[in-house]
Amino acid sequence: MAKDTTGRLHVTVKSAGKRKLSSKLWLERQLNDPYVAKAKREGYRSRAAYKLIEIDDKYRFLKPGLAVVDLGAAPGGWSQIAARRVGAINGKGKVVAIDLLEMPEIPGVAFAQLDFLAEDAPEKLIAMMGGRADIVMSDMAANTTGHRKTDQLRIIGLVETAAHFAAEVLNPGGTFLAKVFQSGADAELVAQLKRDFSSVRHVKPASSRQDSSERYVLAMGFRGQRNQP
Repeated sequence: MAKDTTGRLHVTVKSAGKRKLSSKLWLERQLNDPYVAKAKREGYRSRAAYKLIEIDDKYRFLKPGLAVVDLGAAPGGWSQIAARRVGAINGKGKVVAIDLLEMPEIPGVAFAQLDFLAEDAPEKLIAMMGGRADIVMSDMAANTTGHRKTDQLRIIGLVETAAHFAAEVLNPGGTFLAKVFQSGADAELVAQLKRDFSSVRHVKPASSRQDSSERYVLAMGFRGQRNQP
């Protein structure tokens, strides 16, 4: 072990057996990430919890009594924060989380193992919530191929689909938050979000890794669909 520039001990993982370089680097990053350690100490499912904390501390959209949909929720870090901030743990707000993977139970969170791309997903979520959502949030990332242009198209496609999904289930005045990468959401998506929401901005919380191109698009003040009751 050696100390890094902050004086903390830096753990180096040895290459062993069939471990790939990418796996070695990921493991090193996890072992040396202060937010990973902090999440374990404070009982959060993932370091991603701190990203949502930072964004909401600044823009304050997770208000008591609101209904939240968390897309691609596993392992549940964002759902934990949402449940606390909207009061779902005390029965005030609601949090509905969905993922293709199973997710252990979280107090105040209703979970469904569901593909949000399925045609009946919006209808199922509205039924679970007993109405429409006030917030749709997504920390999902598309599987990468290593080919930059292909990966960017996959990411954009996933965010565009999540935004379309949000437009189907949000109440007027609602909020949409989603992970994007590199330069952020592409121009066409931003233009669409600006038509659908009163304010659209990109945010990068301090808890995002410095070497990561990750950022988030935050759209607030949903104007509502024309065909929405």
